[in-house]
Amino acid sequence: MSSVFSTYIEVGFNHIYDFQAFDHMLFLLALSAIYTLQDWRKVIALVTSFTIGHSITLALATFRIIEFNSELIEFLIPVTILVTCVTNFFKLKGAAAKQPTILSVHNLMAMAFGLIHGMGFSNFLRHMLGSRDNFWQQLLAFNIGIELGQLLIVGILLVAGFLIMTLFRASKRDWIMVLSSAAAGISLILMLQTSIF
Repeated sequence: MSSVFSTYIEVGFNHIYDFQAFDHMLFLLALSAIYTLQDWRKVIALVTSFTIGHSITLALATFRIIEFNSELIEFLIPVTILVTCVTNFFKLKGAAAKQPTILSVHNLMAMAFGLIHGMGFSNFLRHMLGSRDNFWQQLLAFNIGIELGQLLIVGILLVAGFLIMTLFRASKRDWIMVLSSAAAGISLILMLQTSIF
Protein backbone atom coordinates (compact mmCIF):
# COMPACT_ATOMS: atom_id res chain seq x y z
CA MET A 1 0.00 0.00 0.00
CA SER A 2 1.48 3.34 -1.06
CA SER A 3 2.16 6.02 1.50
CA VAL A 4 -0.34 8.36 -0.21
CA PHE A 5 -3.09 5.72 -0.10
CA SER A 6 -2.49 4.85 3.55
CA THR A 7 -2.25 8.52 4.47
CA TYR A 8 -5.67 9.29 2.99
CA ILE A 9 -7.22 6.22 4.64
CA GLU A 10 -5.99 7.66 7.93
CA VAL A 11 -7.29 11.13 7.02
CA GLY A 12 -10.75 9.71 6.25
CA PHE A 13 -10.79 7.58 9.39
CA ASN A 14 -9.72 10.49 11.61
CA HIS A 15 -12.22 12.85 9.99
CA ILE A 16 -15.06 10.69 11.31
CA TYR A 17 -13.76 11.19 14.84
CA ASP A 18 -13.39 14.96 14.60
CA PHE A 19 -15.49 16.16 17.53
CA GLN A 20 -15.74 19.61 15.98
CA ALA A 21 -17.79 17.97 13.23
CA PHE A 22 -19.67 15.42 15.33
CA ASP A 23 -22.80 15.63 13.19
CA HIS A 24 -21.58 12.62 11.20
CA MET A 25 -21.28 10.48 14.32
CA LEU A 26 -24.72 11.70 15.38
CA PHE A 27 -26.19 10.61 12.05
CA LEU A 28 -24.65 7.14 12.42
CA LEU A 29 -26.13 6.90 15.91
CA ALA A 30 -29.59 7.76 14.58
CA LEU A 31 -29.16 5.45 11.58
CA SER A 32 -28.25 2.38 13.63
CA ALA A 33 -30.45 3.05 16.69
CA ILE A 34 -33.17 0.56 15.69
CA TYR A 35 -30.73 -2.31 15.23
CA THR A 36 -29.22 -4.84 17.63
CA LEU A 37 -26.01 -6.83 17.51
CA GLN A 38 -27.83 -9.66 15.71
CA ASP A 39 -28.59 -7.24 12.87
CA TRP A 40 -24.91 -6.49 12.11
CA ARG A 41 -25.21 -7.56 8.46
CA LYS A 42 -28.08 -5.15 7.92
CA VAL A 43 -26.09 -2.38 9.60
CA ILE A 44 -23.09 -3.00 7.34
CA ALA A 45 -25.40 -2.81 4.29
CA LEU A 46 -26.92 0.39 5.68
CA VAL A 47 -23.56 2.07 6.32
CA THR A 48 -22.29 0.98 2.90
CA SER A 49 -25.39 2.50 1.28
CA PHE A 50 -24.61 5.76 3.06
CA THR A 51 -20.97 5.57 1.91
CA ILE A 52 -22.03 5.03 -1.71
CA GLY A 53 -24.21 8.13 -1.51
CA HIS A 54 -21.60 10.42 -0.02
CA SER A 55 -18.86 9.06 -2.30
CA ILE A 56 -20.84 10.18 -5.37
CA THR A 57 -21.38 13.79 -4.31
CA LEU A 58 -17.95 13.97 -2.67
CA ALA A 59 -16.33 13.26 -6.04
CA LEU A 60 -18.68 15.53 -8.00
CA ALA A 61 -18.34 18.43 -5.58
CA THR A 62 -14.56 18.08 -5.21
CA PHE A 63 -14.22 18.24 -9.00
CA ARG A 64 -16.68 21.17 -8.98
CA ILE A 65 -19.01 19.31 -11.33
CA ILE A 66 -21.81 20.28 -8.97
CA GLU A 67 -22.04 23.53 -7.03
CA PHE A 68 -24.10 24.07 -3.92
CA ASN A 69 -24.83 26.53 -1.17
CA SER A 70 -22.64 25.45 1.76
CA GLU A 71 -24.94 27.19 4.25
CA LEU A 72 -27.88 25.16 2.94
CA ILE A 73 -25.89 21.91 3.25
CA GLU A 74 -24.88 22.89 6.78
CA PHE A 75 -28.61 23.13 7.55
CA LEU A 76 -29.65 19.98 5.66
CA ILE A 77 -27.17 17.68 7.43
CA PRO A 78 -28.92 17.98 10.82
CA VAL A 79 -32.24 17.74 8.96
CA THR A 80 -31.16 14.27 7.77
CA ILE A 81 -30.46 13.34 11.40
CA LEU A 82 -33.87 14.58 12.55
CA VAL A 83 -35.74 12.80 9.75
CA THR A 84 -33.89 9.56 10.55
CA CYS A 85 -34.86 9.88 14.22
CA VAL A 86 -38.51 10.52 13.35
CA THR A 87 -38.59 7.39 11.15
CA ASN A 88 -37.10 5.47 14.09
CA PHE A 89 -40.06 6.50 16.26
CA PHE A 90 -42.47 5.09 13.68
CA LYS A 91 -40.57 1.78 13.67
CA LEU A 92 -40.55 1.22 17.43
CA LYS A 93 -42.99 -1.68 17.33
CA GLY A 94 -41.21 -3.77 14.70
CA ALA A 95 -37.82 -2.13 14.62
CA ALA A 96 -35.45 -3.54 12.01
CA ALA A 97 -37.72 -6.52 11.41
CA LYS A 98 -38.15 -5.96 7.68
CA GLN A 99 -34.91 -4.47 6.37
CA PRO A 100 -33.50 -7.44 4.42
CA THR A 101 -31.78 -5.95 1.37
CA ILE A 102 -29.67 -3.02 0.25
CA LEU A 103 -32.71 -1.89 -1.79
CA SER A 104 -34.95 -1.48 1.27
CA VAL A 105 -36.49 1.94 1.91
CA HIS A 106 -34.22 2.44 4.92
CA ASN A 107 -31.11 1.73 2.85
CA LEU A 108 -32.23 3.95 -0.03
CA MET A 109 -32.90 6.73 2.47
CA ALA A 110 -29.38 6.27 3.88
CA MET A 111 -27.95 6.52 0.37
CA ALA A 112 -29.98 9.67 -0.37
CA PHE A 113 -28.84 11.28 2.88
CA GLY A 114 -25.29 10.24 2.03
CA LEU A 115 -25.52 12.49 -1.04
CA ILE A 116 -26.07 15.46 1.28
CA HIS A 117 -23.30 14.48 3.69
CA GLY A 118 -20.89 14.04 0.76
CA MET A 119 -21.28 17.71 -0.07
CA GLY A 120 -20.40 18.50 3.52
CA PHE A 121 -17.22 16.42 3.24
CA SER A 122 -16.16 18.02 -0.04
CA ASN A 123 -14.87 21.33 1.33
CA PHE A 124 -12.65 19.47 3.79
CA LEU A 125 -11.29 17.08 1.15
CA ARG A 126 -10.71 19.82 -1.43
CA HIS A 127 -8.30 21.55 0.95
CA MET A 128 -6.56 18.26 1.70
CA LEU A 129 -6.01 17.02 -1.86
CA GLY A 130 -2.48 16.85 -3.11
CA SER A 131 -1.51 16.12 -6.71
CA ARG A 132 -4.36 15.89 -9.23
CA ASP A 133 -2.52 12.91 -10.69
CA ASN A 134 -3.38 10.93 -7.57
CA PHE A 135 -6.89 12.31 -7.15
CA TRP A 136 -8.81 9.05 -7.61
CA GLN A 137 -6.40 7.16 -5.39
CA GLN A 138 -6.76 9.82 -2.69
CA LEU A 139 -10.55 9.88 -3.03
CA LEU A 140 -10.82 6.09 -2.82
CA ALA A 141 -8.52 5.95 0.20
CA PHE A 142 -10.42 8.78 1.92
CA ASN A 143 -13.73 6.93 1.43
CA ILE A 144 -12.26 3.66 2.68
CA GLY A 145 -11.04 5.48 5.78
CA ILE A 146 -14.49 6.98 6.34
CA GLU A 147 -16.15 3.58 5.86
CA LEU A 148 -13.80 1.92 8.39
CA GLY A 149 -14.45 4.72 10.87
CA GLN A 150 -18.20 4.41 10.39
CA LEU A 151 -18.15 0.65 10.89
CA LEU A 152 -16.20 1.08 14.11
CA ILE A 153 -18.73 3.61 15.42
CA VAL A 154 -21.78 1.46 14.66
CA GLY A 155 -19.95 -1.59 16.01
CA ILE A 156 -19.42 0.20 19.32
CA LEU A 157 -23.08 1.26 19.36
CA LEU A 158 -24.31 -2.27 18.68
CA VAL A 159 -22.11 -3.74 21.43
CA ALA A 160 -23.17 -0.97 23.85
CA GLY A 161 -26.82 -1.69 23.08
CA PHE A 162 -26.30 -5.42 23.60
CA LEU A 163 -24.63 -4.85 26.98
CA ILE A 164 -27.27 -2.39 28.18
CA MET A 165 -30.17 -4.58 27.09
CA THR A 166 -28.53 -7.73 28.49
CA LEU A 167 -26.91 -6.56 31.73
CA PHE A 168 -29.38 -3.84 32.71
CA ARG A 169 -32.48 -5.47 31.19
CA ALA A 170 -33.34 -2.32 29.26
CA SER A 171 -35.97 -2.84 26.60
CA LYS A 172 -35.17 -2.41 22.93
CA ARG A 173 -37.92 0.20 22.73
CA ASP A 174 -36.33 2.26 25.52
CA TRP A 175 -32.89 2.01 23.89
CA ILE A 176 -34.28 3.25 20.58
CA MET A 177 -36.20 6.05 22.31
CA VAL A 178 -33.16 7.27 24.26
CA LEU A 179 -30.78 7.28 21.27
CA SER A 180 -33.27 8.73 18.81
CA SER A 181 -34.57 11.38 21.20
CA ALA A 182 -31.05 12.52 22.10
CA ALA A 183 -29.99 12.67 18.45
CA ALA A 184 -33.19 14.49 17.47
CA GLY A 185 -32.72 17.08 20.20
CA ILE A 186 -29.12 17.77 19.24
CA SER A 187 -30.02 17.95 15.54
CA LEU A 188 -32.64 20.62 16.30
CA ILE A 189 -30.01 22.67 18.13
CA LEU A 190 -27.60 22.28 15.17
CA MET A 191 -30.32 23.41 12.75
CA LEU A 192 -31.03 26.51 14.82
CA GLN A 193 -27.31 27.33 14.97
CA THR A 194 -26.92 27.45 11.19
CA SER A 195 -26.71 30.79 9.43
CA ILE A 196 -30.07 30.17 7.72
CA PHE A 197 -31.76 31.25 10.98
